[in-house]
Amino acid sequence: MKIALAQISCSLGDPDANLLKVRDFCARAKDTDADLIVFPEAIDTGYSMPVIQAHAASWDSGFVSGLQEIARQLSIAIVSGVSERDNTSIYNSQIFVDPEGNITAKYRKTHLYAVAPVEEQKCFAPGETFASVAHGGLRFGFSICYDLRFPEMYRELATKQNVDVFIISSAWPFPRVEHFRTLALARAIENQSYVIASNRVGKDDDLWFCGSSAIIDPRGVVIAAASADREELIQADLSAELVTSVRSRVAAFAHRRQDLYK
Repeated sequence: MKIALAQISCSLGDPDANLLKVRDFCARAKDTDADLIVFPEAIDTGYSMPVIQAHAASWDSGFVSGLQEIARQLSIAIVSGVSERDNTSIYNSQIFVDPEGNITAKYRKTHLYAVAPVEEQKCFAPGETFASVAHGGLRFGFSICYDLRFPEMYRELATKQNVDVFIISSAWPFPRVEHFRTLALARAIENQSYVIASNRVGKDDDLWFCGSSAIIDPRGVVIAAASADREELIQADLSAELVTSVRSRVAAFAHRRQDLYK
């Protein structure tokens, strides 16, 4: 199946403007015959804790309803980072909308970036479960930005949920761009899985984002990559057969010494 990845900037606190950009990138992806498009983190509100607290909305209407309508009109699946207000709590979430416009999976960020000056824990409640979904002959596992630093999560998705493809929606900042690139490669290599890492560009408040989005195959080969500072759409073809081939040649999962792991 063909995957598109959108590397975009956002209009801080303006979900309507951001939805128009999503529609444009989805249409461009559909023109290339993509089956699925992946967007970065919190693209409805932008990545600013005070702005998210002011603008995060229930998914019954607004931005998420717009995503569903775009998916339905274009017959394309969409994965996006979206702020989620649920009663008194706000979650940093990821949503999977199928080509018929149905929400078939969602994930709430489990590892919150509790580091000044961002301090996500003051805005978001943490998610409590990992999530994946089957689509187009592959199983996709969800993760958001800071999750990338926790290899246990990805191993759990690969071994317990049989994930073939990790999707990362991110708003990763410039000072740690090499961490983003290196960790994404590591998650692909150690789990013999595809990684689709969609990162922001542009600036929210005083935070500059480092782009460098990439699609990495199960061998650790970067098969599509974006710049560090421009909006771009990149694509790649994914193959379930390649995942099976890589894992059969080196059966790393079977070679684990779980009797030694604590």
